[in-house]
Amino acid sequence: MIQPALRDDALLADIEAAKPLPGFRLWWLGQSGFLIQWQGRHLLFDPYLSDSLTEKYAATSKPHVRMTELAVAPERLDFLDVVTSSHNHTDHLDALTLKPMLAANPHAAFVIPEANRAFVADRVGCAPDWPLGLNDGETTEIDGLLFTAIASAHDELETDEVGRHKFLGFVVRFGDCAVYHSGDTRLYDGLAEKLKPHAVDVALLPINGWAPERHVAGNLSGREAAQLGKDIGAGMVIPHHFEMFEFNTASPDEFVSECTRLDQPHRVLRCGERWSSNELG
Repeated sequence: MIQPALRDDALLADIEAAKPLPGFRLWWLGQSGFLIQWQGRHLLFDPYLSDSLTEKYAATSKPHVRMTELAVAPERLDFLDVVTSSHNHTDHLDALTLKPMLAANPHAAFVIPEANRAFVADRVGCAPDWPLGLNDGETTEIDGLLFTAIASAHDELETDEVGRHKFLGFVVRFGDCAVYHSGDTRLYDGLAEKLKPHAVDVALLPINGWAPERHVAGNLSGREAAQLGKDIGAGMVIPHHFEMFEFNTASPDEFVSECTRLDQPHRVLRCGERWSSNELG
């Protein structure tokens, strides 16, 4: 099994040691989970820090065999200011991750698609009016972090009965930097145009692609992720949604090759590895 670059005590020590550094940092925690650190604040995108899916599908035709060891137990991340869930799939809205994590961070904000409010409250066991819900194009500020919701297509753009999007990405602006976390998405007409005005410094994009034999919704391929980064002028593209489950992963080689061809700055992280904004040009 793949070992994280840093895990448990070593990962937590690295996060603590980085606090005084200038700029911002992020750590990939596996699948689509990224921890952002900026001026003492901590934002965690879409954490999946359990074996719930491996256990759920163990005796089925779609086993979720884990490829990478768990980086850290969710309750040990007890310093979070904001947590997100981009959509309702378990690797982005996991009760076994979020219940202990939110209990350890009683003052953290929880940002979700407004369309998913009732589902989220039921799964996480929280008051229905507690999460902060957004829809495509809406913006809110939380302690100096400015969130803007961007519709995602997984596989398609999907809305509820009143037109609110069930799959979102988030552009988060803090200081003079902007990070885009796509959640799960495929390309759709207008996605790049939505993102260009945000002057994204770092784009966090899935690369596992789409294959009908997997019987799950698809994502950007490595080639598409590289091209989207180039199209929006991203200062850096970092891939996610690979090396978690054997049946639904992809090599980052295609992504790296296409980024190189396009002269698109990029970085492939190991789970538990830190990236710093001083790498931006």
